[in-house]
Amino acid sequence: MNDSQRIQAVDVTPRDDDSVEISLYEKRERIHPKSIHGRFEQIRNMTVWTTMGIYLLGPWLRWDDRQAILFDLPARQFHIFGFSFWPQDFVFLSWLLILGAFSLFFFTVLAGRVYCGYVCPQTTWTRFFTKIEEWLEGDRNARLKLDAAPWSPTKLFRRGSKHVLWLALAFATGLTFVGYFSPITELTVRVFSFDLGFWEFFWIAFFTGATYMNAGWMREQVCKYMCPYARFQSVMFDRDTLIVSYDERRGEPRTRGAKSRDQDAAGDCIDCGLCVQVCPTGIDIRDGLQYECITCAACIDACDLVMDKINRPRGLIRYTTEHALEGGKTHVFRPRMIGYGVMLALMGVVFMVALASRVPADLDVIRDRTKLYRTASNGHIQNSYRLELHNMSQQAQTYQLGFRGPEGLVWSGPEEVTMNAGETQTVGVTLGFDPFLQVVETQPVWFTLQSRTDESIRTEHESRFIAPAQ
Repeated sequence: MNDSQRIQAVDVTPRDDDSVEISLYEKRERIHPKSIHGRFEQIRNMTVWTTMGIYLLGPWLRWDDRQAILFDLPARQFHIFGFSFWPQDFVFLSWLLILGAFSLFFFTVLAGRVYCGYVCPQTTWTRFFTKIEEWLEGDRNARLKLDAAPWSPTKLFRRGSKHVLWLALAFATGLTFVGYFSPITELTVRVFSFDLGFWEFFWIAFFTGATYMNAGWMREQVCKYMCPYARFQSVMFDRDTLIVSYDERRGEPRTRGAKSRDQDAAGDCIDCGLCVQVCPTGIDIRDGLQYECITCAACIDACDLVMDKINRPRGLIRYTTEHALEGGKTHVFRPRMIGYGVMLALMGVVFMVALASRVPADLDVIRDRTKLYRTASNGHIQNSYRLELHNMSQQAQTYQLGFRGPEGLVWSGPEEVTMNAGETQTVGVTLGFDPFLQVVETQPVWFTLQSRTDESIRTEHESRFIAPAQ
């Protein structure tokens, strides 16, 4: 009998009495992380308050008579404290992005997803939303009971108040974000006077909704399914990467309860489940390294508290490496980490040097291309140029114009201009020579722009003087 004869026909036609519906997707279980106290919790509190404070207070800082951090897109100016950047300074943004990428690679190789656990915006905002929820609805057990309880005036008040505060924080997030691109004081007045432009309204509403959904509703789903870093992090891990791990050799076999167990036969883990209850992504760290782990170390704080209560040494769950768990030696300095570190340091030095040597003035020279040269009424051979001057500093400047070139060339045009901060001017000049007194051949010339206000501001631009064939 062949395989086709062994297969029996199965009737899969739906019948009227079929009432069971099978879903191909697992239903999400709401995660209510338990609050915990410990040394890593203190570090997390410090980092999330710092990042949130920098974000919310950044647009309100003042520098001289303007907003300290303002990305003025219509004027194409980007002000960051004492620096003003323009589109031609785009290379600095490129360097910053590359530095950020190498920093992420370096710290991932060194300490895993430490960025996710301590300074990631999703982690920061989710913790603030969770604290609001905890303040209004209680700790983990109280929130679970409230979820299971039927609707009542008390439940409606608590849930409604929570969402109102969530929306308030989300609105502050959206308003602050737009405040980095539009002066925050004027923007706030126009928000509450209902005088917003379309795009300002759109982006405030967009970031309010995105923050409310991501930090209030989706939470760990963002880290597990939406964040690309969770997917490619394993490429940067090695067996010497610092990770949060459970010491299976010390903890197994687990014995539930601390008083009745045999210390000689049982491991240190009493299977209390506290490490799972405090995890913001709901994983069990005892199952090994998982991509959902954001290395927040909440399970370390929880386990250390339990070990203190049962008089066992801390570190059943700890920051360690795979080599250390296997009894080997951790290699801190390894080729991959050294390579990332060297590139990070090198690019950081180059960036700082380029930023320090940046000249806040720009000079562009456009030579008259309609005629290679012209003969003036006095017989002089002349070339015409258009100088595009740009004051990229934050103060008014007086500039001296000049040139470097062969002897015999004579400058004709303004030699000094005064410009306000951020101003652009166009100046027309000519260079010429008397062919009866001096012979000047075709060769390069350099136009110079020197500030009289600040001697360190000096720039030049190369062009060319074209003379007739001798």
